Amino acid sequence: MAILKKTLDARAAVDIGTSGETPDVRSFLGMTAVISSARMRTVMRFVERIARSNAAVLISGESGTGKELIARALHEYSPRSSKPWIDINCAALPDHLLESELFGFEKGAFSGADSQKQGMFELADQGTLFLDEIGELNLKSQSKLLRVLDGFPHYRLGGTRKIAVDARIVAATNADLENEIRLGRFRADLFHRLNQVRVAVPALRERPDDIGPLARLFLEQQNPALTITEEAIEALECYSWPGNVRELRSLMNRLAVLANGTEIQLEDLAPPPLQGVSQPIESAPNYSLDKLEQEVICHALEQADGRRNRAAELLGISRRTLIRRLKLYGVNPTRPLVCSGTGVN
Repeated sequence: MAILKKTLDARAAVDIGTSGETPDVRSFLGMTAVISSARMRTVMRFVERIARSNAAVLISGESGTGKELIARALHEYSPRSSKPWIDINCAALPDHLLESELFGFEKGAFSGADSQKQGMFELADQGTLFLDEIGELNLKSQSKLLRVLDGFPHYRLGGTRKIAVDARIVAATNADLENEIRLGRFRADLFHRLNQVRVAVPALRERPDDIGPLARLFLEQQNPALTITEEAIEALECYSWPGNVRELRSLMNRLAVLANGTEIQLEDLAPPPLQGVSQPIESAPNYSLDKLEQEVICHALEQADGRRNRAAELLGISRRTLIRRLKLYGVNPTRPLVCSGTGVN
């Protein structure tokens, strides 16, 4: 039982949150943040603390977790908040344009350069420059970027006058830059310069207490008259969200468009509205662990004579977590349970 309980503890650990707390709603440069989980409250407290410094910050996390929102929060909490906020997506620009975007160019520097153009560094002077998807920079651009980050003045393309700027650098990546360094695709010295302070943004599946508030926010943004049932929210909390917050927003937008009434219910989450989502809301990603977890839950419920509060105590998890796992396996927690030797029926 003790060995099996460890497995359940590991699976349920991400369910521990701040149940009962009112979600914290903030806005950073026009981007709304809804913070409910203990994980994200901790991240935001850390962001507020480091924002007062001028240290370069590297924000890491899976795609769609909200790294840009964290970058905007760093700017708004900093003494530079009244100064420019400039952002550039390093993955969205071809290599031959990235250098001119970062450093600018003089008139006549190349074919089509009909006028002088300031680069992103100049535009961000005294403010914050956000370099999104920094791992997409080629090695040549990395080398030039490093020199500017080390405090050296730079030239515009085709220019002869050195330009010195003071911009706080915030970078973001969904790549494993340490592995990119080992593969020779990212400079170690640039990594260390950017990684003065690291902010790791947890995946949405690691902070399920944020799912409900975010889902309601996205619905309200699309249609303020729409609501969503608690049963539907609990189903959303059981999904792994490989696309993170971006996937949740897309789903809520789609449900708002397809809604027949004023309330999104559990049955509304089934296909066709979820066509294109990588796995069904009520399916679980690891079937061997699922079977083991069902056996652990079943055993605890038998020991507790079906009392869910007592079973949760035996398992060392909250009653809310237990109910969530029962719903994940399609068990109605309001009805008597029948446990077999292989799972929960």
